[in-house]
Amino acid sequence: MATRPVDERATPRASQFLTDSFQRGLAHWNRERLSPAFPQADWQKILDRDVRMLRLEGGFLEELRAEIADEAAAVPTDADGFIAWFEDLKATGPGQGDPLFPWLAEEATRDELRWFFEQEAAGEAGFDDLVALTQVKLPTLPKLELARNYWDEMGRGNAKGMHGPMLDTLVETLAVDPVIENTVWESLSLANAMTAMATSRRYAFHSVGALGVIELTAPGRSACVAAGLRRIGLTDRERRYFDLHAVLDVKHSADWNREAIRPLVEGNPATATAMAEGALIRLTCGARCFDRYRAHLWK
Repeated sequence: MATRPVDERATPRASQFLTDSFQRGLAHWNRERLSPAFPQADWQKILDRDVRMLRLEGGFLEELRAEIADEAAAVPTDADGFIAWFEDLKATGPGQGDPLFPWLAEEATRDELRWFFEQEAAGEAGFDDLVALTQVKLPTLPKLELARNYWDEMGRGNAKGMHGPMLDTLVETLAVDPVIENTVWESLSLANAMTAMATSRRYAFHSVGALGVIELTAPGRSACVAAGLRRIGLTDRERRYFDLHAVLDVKHSADWNREAIRPLVEGNPATATAMAEGALIRLTCGARCFDRYRAHLWK
């Protein structure tokens, strides 16, 4: 295959946070702190460590905010204007229309699709858990919409319909090993940013914007990945995760924008800027992933 240029637009400047070592450390900490556990005798030492990591996590998010602050500050703060801007991100947001995805659909080999999926699976923060964490103490209408979205993620009470196990099925089918040590830092950074916004209440509205823009932009990418998996011979059951998100997220996005985002902006215009920042952070981190994936796959 001919060598293709790597898009340098999202190449980060020198940063203590946008590095392999920092993102791996933050990813390990996130997995440990969010896993169910038991009381420990050294809980005070663990708490001291957590405070240190929370400060670093905050610095990481503030650096991401600084990158997109000017753009977010110019976003309309009335409901109609904000929704129009937000929905336009599907076409104009960072990383949208990336050539990686048509290539995955039409040209990537099984091994190349395996590597891509390994990166995505290891960097998966768990949409269901992010929604559950974000909805705490939100106003009624947004809270109800996030509850409906979570219920869909949970298969509406049917284990066979849960989205997480569908992803696990594909992990088994492709025999990938989605561990932090095998994952590029850009993918870890995306998951770490999503986790940071969902777990800290000062970024709750950022998280609403970030999750909403996933629902908005995921269908096209999911359809391309599903096409690639179909092309290499995976069954309907094995492709179900991406086939489902190529269709279901279109409805989820419309519902999220109408029932969660609009009421928040109507209730407090300041939430528009926060949600814009969250959406732009999510898309910028995603664009960095796509650049890194192309650099690896098209080398």
